[in-house]
Amino acid sequence: MPQVRLVGDNIAEPGIYPIAKALKLADELELDLVEISAKADPPVCKILDYQKYLYQQKKKAKEMKSNASKVVIKEIRFGPNTDEHDFQFKLKHAMEFLQEGAKVKSSVFFKGRSIVYADQGEKLLLRFAVELEEYGRAEQMPKLEGKRMFMMIAPLPKKK
Repeated sequence: MPQVRLVGDNIAEPGIYPIAKALKLADELELDLVEISAKADPPVCKILDYQKYLYQQKKKAKEMKSNASKVVIKEIRFGPNTDEHDFQFKLKHAMEFLQEGAKVKSSVFFKGRSIVYADQGEKLLLRFAVELEEYGRAEQMPKLEGKRMFMMIAPLPKKK
């Protein structure tokens, strides 16, 4: 005769019961007999309200999802011939973004024939990363994709 191990707070004596008796106990309490662990010998079951259990599981999953950290990416765009004042202005904004905990995607956009200045764009991005060293670290070296060269900078972990 198949048996199950009953566990839970709403039964008088946790222990091993025949399936028929376990189902009868669940009916008397107007609850459900739920299998917790099928691999155990005998299988472990619990008497509980299954709809309430499902609701609590969904609620837990939703709470876990809301507590997960969301990564914010801020983008700063340059031209290959960005002058000093503009560079400093954008640098200041990038510092603020990194201090807030956001990642910064800095990119140089090449229009028309300005792609011949790709090395100039790379120097600009590397200089940008060096200036931001105390606020964040570069996740990758400048990378050219089509007419854009970009680089990601992640904020440094906060010191406690």
